Amino acid sequence: MVKALDLQSFILRARVLKLYRQALKIAHRAPPQARGELKQSIRQEMEKNSECNDKQKIRYLISEGLERIKQLDEMLDMQGH
Repeated sequence: MVKALDLQSFILRARVLKLYRQALKIAHRAPPQARGELKQSIRQEMEKNSECNDKQKIRYLISEGLERIKQLDEMLDMQGH
């Protein structure tokens, strides 16, 4: 049976999925030899926190994730990727 989400949970879920897509898109710019490991690391991080139901913690994890992908994006820009 499908669990019904309240509006706030639905919005948080959408933000998490958007973060995941952004991270994978940026990881695709990494050098080929590092790309697979980076994508695996992103997936593991998402799976590790997939059972979290605390909305405040989810918001924190989203902001932490956004900061990390921003740093990764800047690093790849500096390397010319």
